[in-house]
Amino acid sequence: MNKNRQLHPLMLAGTGSDVGKSVLAAAFCRIFRQDGYHPAPFKAQNMALNSFATPEGLEIGRAQAVQAEAAGIPCHTDMNPLLLKPQSDHTSQVVLNGRPIGNRSAYDYFRREGREELWQAVCAAYDRLAARYHPIVLEGAGSLAEINLRDTDLVNLPMAMHAGADVLLVGDIDRGGVFASVYGSLLLLRPEERKRVKGILINKFRGDLRLFESGVKQLEELCGIPVLGVIPYFKDIHIEEEDSVALAAKAYRAEQGKVNVAVVLLRHMSNFTDFNVLERDERLHLFYTNNVDELAQADIILLPGTKSTLDDLHDIRRNGVAQAIVRARRKGATVMGICGGYQLMGEWVSDPNHLEGEQESLPGLGLLPVATEMQGDKVTRQVRFTLHGRDETMMEGYEIHMGKTERRPGVQALPLNRLADGTDEGCWAGTGCMGTYIHGILDNPAFVDFLLEPHRAKLSAAASCFDYHQFKEQQYDKLADHVRKYVNLPLLYEILKTNNHD
Repeated sequence: MNKNRQLHPLMLAGTGSDVGKSVLAAAFCRIFRQDGYHPAPFKAQNMALNSFATPEGLEIGRAQAVQAEAAGIPCHTDMNPLLLKPQSDHTSQVVLNGRPIGNRSAYDYFRREGREELWQAVCAAYDRLAARYHPIVLEGAGSLAEINLRDTDLVNLPMAMHAGADVLLVGDIDRGGVFASVYGSLLLLRPEERKRVKGILINKFRGDLRLFESGVKQLEELCGIPVLGVIPYFKDIHIEEEDSVALAAKAYRAEQGKVNVAVVLLRHMSNFTDFNVLERDERLHLFYTNNVDELAQADIILLPGTKSTLDDLHDIRRNGVAQAIVRARRKGATVMGICGGYQLMGEWVSDPNHLEGEQESLPGLGLLPVATEMQGDKVTRQVRFTLHGRDETMMEGYEIHMGKTERRPGVQALPLNRLADGTDEGCWAGTGCMGTYIHGILDNPAFVDFLLEPHRAKLSAAASCFDYHQFKEQQYDKLADHVRKYVNLPLLYEILKTNNHD
């Protein structure tokens, strides 16, 4: 393959949300990398509670960090210049170029006034990225045919036209109505927009592909563009999920010979990807729950991050979950909080400036001798650390949080971690009770071993440590192999090399 021929950027746009755009973008990032190119992902605007800290200490959507990982490059804010982090049904924190610029209601955000500044910012980010990488794999948001938002759209076809990208329309056949959603989406586009759409991908197919051969021909005749692939649904390839919809289905069932780990389902839970590694570790059984009886059966209870600490603290006090966690701890369960979960474990959480809402303060679970005050400045950074005074293995993670947590003086509690710069981090109140601000801490095998140490008697003799980084690399390769098998890549490369936008 001649790498000297410049490829157009590629955009994966959808007939709707959750059709698989994000995972397919990761697949094409890995495929282009395997084929000798130097790709990078880009999504102008993402709405998600899962985020990640770049090497520069700025914040982007976790999905673009995953796609960058598939491409084999460090993540950067230029890959996701605009991130919306929902705080309620109507408001979101707006993060621009990695830094929060305030909270906006959906109505105010999507008004025309002020959109030009955001448009210029996302275009500038794309231009900087395109100067460093080739090709750019762009991801759209929701449906490419949201005609009511057409004049304020920053992420779909206006961005494709700015980038000069070829667009593949992704339809989800698993949810039904794929003919109407694909054909209808194209009919709703303006003529100049429709010219950008060069092909169709049918995603999440179940059954015998031969039964859809006539469907492929009918779609091509209706739409006048090729169907580049019909990609079967898969269960044996594990790529990080972008939202928490499926978590409740990972239900409780105690397993012998394993350590049973419960993640508390919080209403405003964020960065649940912290726990993906534990799903793959054969020593553990991981489940998500807010059922007090199930929490009582867990060996380890993990409190995740939250976008609204005080609201979730109020919820778990009202529904009995807080009391169940305290009882489980008294009976010997390990309890660990990460980020907002760390804040929940303390004695008090206060918000004197009403950064989260009207509630000013609430008592925490009282498991750690710390108190948290919400503050306006957000901490976002990657960190390297060791277990404070217990293990010299250097580990990695990242912080994304508002609020300052301090240990109460004169009490018997130690820092959990020692950062590479010599500062202390987190709190350790004895075996099986700890909190930290470090996301990704469980991706480090040495820390998981430390977490499991009090429960080692439950493990089978054959249990071994799990290498999550190696596992993820294998999954990206498996994903690329799967997409290669079912997508007409020679035709895609031909499209990406042909000047046919006129």
